[in-house]
Amino acid sequence: MPETIMGETIERDGPRGGDFAAEIAGLQTQFDLLRYMRRVSQAFGFKSFMICHVRGFDGDKLSASALLSNMPAELVSKYDSLAMAHYSVGVRRLKETTTPFCITVEDWERENESSADMVSYLAMLREYGITQANYFPVHDADGRRATVIWMGGESDLTMATMMELQMIAIHVFNRLMEIASLLKENAVTLSEREIQCLNWTAAGKTSAEIAGILGLSEHTVNHYLNHVTKKLDAVNRTQAVVKAIKKGYIS
Repeated sequence: MPETIMGETIERDGPRGGDFAAEIAGLQTQFDLLRYMRRVSQAFGFKSFMICHVRGFDGDKLSASALLSNMPAELVSKYDSLAMAHYSVGVRRLKETTTPFCITVEDWERENESSADMVSYLAMLREYGITQANYFPVHDADGRRATVIWMGGESDLTMATMMELQMIAIHVFNRLMEIASLLKENAVTLSEREIQCLNWTAAGKTSAEIAGILGLSEHTVNHYLNHVTKKLDAVNRTQAVVKAIKKGYIS
């Protein structure tokens, strides 16, 4: 069944049965990759995704390690504020293996001593419909390690599905690194909301109109736009849009 996201009609079968490698190679911007990963996530029934660095993952905040993500900002903020990397079964396993694996909320509960922080965070995950995280470790030609994580409800992924997701993860990460290398902008990471607000601003929408489109308050939209304007070292929103286009964050 097709869905519409940011004006784009998306078929539920997404990239399945298609030449996903060829499609990924044609993606030109971080925003293109974000939209592609949203389609992949929907096609396979996941709630959200995140691509993040592995090296130093347990020492840095999750927000600092993320390269591309549509994970709810509230979950990322909660994760960082409670230092949940200390409890993360996924972080521990990433140190031990380079093959794909799945972690459930029950794994967190079983492999950690119960604490108020962990109980609070896991309850929040369940509220968002996330009870399983599927990790796909990847690396590029320069040896940079990362992991692509798809999150959603518990599911027994078949071997064929795991292999397909692994191939997508490899191609997406390498394309992301290629784009970052071409733009030489590794230090600036924009959130999904910041990219969305910039994209709609580029389309000529006002803050009030963007708020209606994204289901946010006008105050929140202004917050995102002011924040991303500072990130891009721009003097105003118009210049921020121009810089974002030049740097490949939006198309």
